[in-house]
Amino acid sequence: MDIGRIGVWHSMIGKAPAGEARRAAARIEALGYGSIWVNEGVGSKDAFAVAAILLAATERITVGTGIANLWGRDATAMAAAGVTLADGYPGRFLLGIGVSHGPLVGRRGHDYTKPLTTMRAYLDAMDEAERSLPKAEAPRLLAALRPKMLELSRERTSGAHTYFVPPEHTAQARRVLGPGRLLIPEQAVVIETDPARAREIARAHMAFYLTLPNYLNNLRTLGFTDADFADGGSDRLTDAIVAWGDPDTIAKRVRAHLDAGADHVAIQPLSPNTSDLTDVLAQLADLAPALDL
Repeated sequence: MDIGRIGVWHSMIGKAPAGEARRAAARIEALGYGSIWVNEGVGSKDAFAVAAILLAATERITVGTGIANLWGRDATAMAAAGVTLADGYPGRFLLGIGVSHGPLVGRRGHDYTKPLTTMRAYLDAMDEAERSLPKAEAPRLLAALRPKMLELSRERTSGAHTYFVPPEHTAQARRVLGPGRLLIPEQAVVIETDPARAREIARAHMAFYLTLPNYLNNLRTLGFTDADFADGGSDRLTDAIVAWGDPDTIAKRVRAHLDAGADHVAIQPLSPNTSDLTDVLAQLADLAPALDL
């Protein structure tokens, strides 16, 4: 599977009307990006159904789930969905799986007490289910931040998909994963050279994530403190999580992830209008030359 070095992650791709999502996927492919990531969060459609729509609307680009929530389906259903897309679109589908976050899992009525144990048992059940499914390879990635989940990614899957992380985390993750495993971080970006405006857009994006303990605990290991999380995020934290500036400046941040050990970086263009893909696609077009796709 050749996905290149730069892809696209954006929640609106999984929320937009199907026709708009198809057109966006075709445009992203035409610009030269190597992947599109479909999330599964509040207000999003089913990740596998959206992935099928995007795969059908494109010719070569890889589509990944970033991530498919294991609490949303049992292991047999997850395995079957992955095999179905891998069979229908050989070499073009990546199965990203995650345990989500305690506050979100609680809303579903599940117990988040032991996420690592849950993931390990879930992978065992997927392996068992796949023994009776048609043979089609859907490489698995785990949504992983901390060392133990990264270790499980190394031991049981093709690698890790990380989110809301600076390049310093990518370097740490590569050390845990070692060679031979995929490491695909997401990087939020905004083409805006005015610091106040850029950080305003960045903080609007960060607000929800700063309510989730998994991200905060991970950031603490990188030297950030509660003071950095207050009032929408310090300038230091905001600049670490969201790359902003002109296209060349943003490209430097993407290269920093690659230099730190990432195999592929999924960029997430931020827009003041979070319900419209038009600005997102415009930013992707502006960034393409600087990213040397």
